[in-house]
Amino acid sequence: MHNKIESIIENIEKVMIGKRQVAELSVVAMLAGGHVLLEDVPGVGKTMMVRALAKSVGAQFKRIQFTPDLLPSDVIGVSIYNPKTLQFEFRPGPILGNIILADEINRTSPKTQSALLESMEEASISIDGQTIQIPKPFFVMATQNPIEYEGTYPLPEAQLDRFMLKIKMGYPSPQEEVEVLRRAENNEPIVDLDTVVSLEELLALQEEVKSVYVEDSVKSYIVQIARATRKVSEVYLGVSPRASIALMKASQAYAKMQNRDYVIPDDVQYLTPYVFAHRIILRPEARYEGITQDGVLQRILAKAVVPIKRFAEK
Repeated sequence: MHNKIESIIENIEKVMIGKRQVAELSVVAMLAGGHVLLEDVPGVGKTMMVRALAKSVGAQFKRIQFTPDLLPSDVIGVSIYNPKTLQFEFRPGPILGNIILADEINRTSPKTQSALLESMEEASISIDGQTIQIPKPFFVMATQNPIEYEGTYPLPEAQLDRFMLKIKMGYPSPQEEVEVLRRAENNEPIVDLDTVVSLEELLALQEEVKSVYVEDSVKSYIVQIARATRKVSEVYLGVSPRASIALMKASQAYAKMQNRDYVIPDDVQYLTPYVFAHRIILRPEARYEGITQDGVLQRILAKAVVPIKRFAEK
């Protein structure tokens, strides 16, 4: 199983130069059954990352380009009257796929953004009084540009809470950017990318992740961090129990990626900023003083009591 996970990451690296950490975190969310919000400036490879991941696992890839005039029916589908059968027929929207790219999600209205809520949480959609299950695996990667505010709609807290991880791509180093140019000189690398893991193997991997052992002391450690976010004076709204569950599941997937069948506190510490930061709402006065969510979490992690002794005894 570890070799299959590694093969997915290495395959993505054929297209995404110097983005191994982003690839690992994306695979962690996919294995844990969560979703990812990719945030960074235009042109750093957010869309390419999603396409490379979809091709690596042979998944049905669907792209939704979010615009201000996009309707909920453009996402989930619509029922159309057929005069021959005298019945309404459901035409599924792009949400009924395996890996969904919600491109520039903050460019559409909250009404359309909310069309994703049920699908991301329940893996189903409701239309005309019927509930339709989305085929597994189901994984949403949404992108947004942080520097463009005109004509955008900030994601509400309920929507942000549906994303297991929030990741920033970052610029490549000079050497990495030269390599990007070299590979793109004659042909787009994504065109020749092969599938290395089948959908059946991916589903088996997701089931394997669920069996990764999480000791009670590690669960208490996760809860300790989560509760601390609700008590910090600079924080208006701390993380919810859903966030604690997301951190535990992400830690299980990361442990499996490290070829372990149990979670250690280091897994929790590493993933906490990616799982918790976008769920924390700071007070206005804290933002004015330059305090960030990551800074708050670093202070919390520094004070949290780590269950080291019990793991050392093992």
